[in-house]
Amino acid sequence: MNSDSANLGGPASLDGRALVILLIGAAGISLAPNFVRLSEIGPSATAFYRLFFALPVLFLWMRLEPETTAPERPTSLRDFLDLGVAGLFFAADMAFWHWSITFTSVANATLLANSAPIFVTLGGFVLFGERFSRRFLLGLAFAIFGAAMLLGDSVGLGGRHLLGDLFGIIAAIFYAAYLMAVARLRGRFSTATVMGWSGLVTAIVLIPVTIVSGESFLALSAFGWLLLVALALISQVGGQSMIAYALAHLTPAFGAVALLLQPVLAALIAWVLFAEGLGLLQLAGAAVILAGVVLARLGSR
Repeated sequence: MNSDSANLGGPASLDGRALVILLIGAAGISLAPNFVRLSEIGPSATAFYRLFFALPVLFLWMRLEPETTAPERPTSLRDFLDLGVAGLFFAADMAFWHWSITFTSVANATLLANSAPIFVTLGGFVLFGERFSRRFLLGLAFAIFGAAMLLGDSVGLGGRHLLGDLFGIIAAIFYAAYLMAVARLRGRFSTATVMGWSGLVTAIVLIPVTIVSGESFLALSAFGWLLLVALALISQVGGQSMIAYALAHLTPAFGAVALLLQPVLAALIAWVLFAEGLGLLQLAGAAVILAGVVLARLGSR
């Protein structure tokens, strides 16, 4: 059993708690698009500060962990390479996601990025020989279809958006790889260790990405800096860390499907904060996603 799960009850109890924590984490990352939208700097620079301001908290958390609750510390070159690869996957995901937004519509980029569960499922089957029930696969199909409904008529794949659409698919592949890597790392290391060391690599990689993108590293006001700190604490330290914790107790494939609730939460937050309307199609899409997650959950048992 992983360190973070000590004294939390039996497997069924852990499973239920992990699902709740995963959904709270999804709520945390669902705020990220709104922080990016309000940011005074470009998306790549914003992503860099998301990691930069999170790292001191993550390393302090790692430092304060008692030895008894951290069964393994990274000591060998192989350990740090494994953690670094997860960071590279996350950096590539964010870079291609932001480039996707540049070359295609936000709706297309969002839909294609949300196809990550497909690649997690394929990766689990091809790389690790995992088998999935028909109920799980039906739930996956429902959730992906619901995500498309949620975005409505704003999706238009192909044509002049082809390059951006391709970047969106690549982003989904890297996020799928990140989720699978984190799930396996959590079997060896604590949440803080995984998030801290992988996050350090992500931040380093995002520096040249931001420079190549021609973005400024300087926010224009105190409010702009506060937004970046809030993004780091809520979406990275809070949201992504909770997801990393949960992936030690849930299969990566189901975790990825459950994270499709994130665009539902993001739409609700945009409705509250920006008065963006939710039509019948979007509400139906949210219901289909929820049904898909429930089916996938039942099919994962």
